[in-house]
Amino acid sequence: MKQKKIPMRSCVITREKLPKKELIRVVRTPEGNIIIDESGKSNGRGAYLKRDLEVIAKAKKSKVLNRILEVEVPDSIYEELNNMIK
Repeated sequence: MKQKKIPMRSCVITREKLPKKELIRVVRTPEGNIIIDESGKSNGRGAYLKRDLEVIAKAKKSKVLNRILEVEVPDSIYEELNNMIK
């Protein structure tokens, strides 16, 4: 039987290639809102982050999501990400 392919994605901070399920996707919707996409299927521009508190802190400090998503990411998104991991 053929094995199912596991989709791999890169973390924008660590640049590690990991299975999609091990990452958190942050999306800028076409309306310009920032959401955390738990399903991995929302429309819009997305960026993946590793499920690690240090990675979230580094993303907030370096403002890498602001550059990738081309919009100001509110602090509430980072707090929500931290709560998801804990």
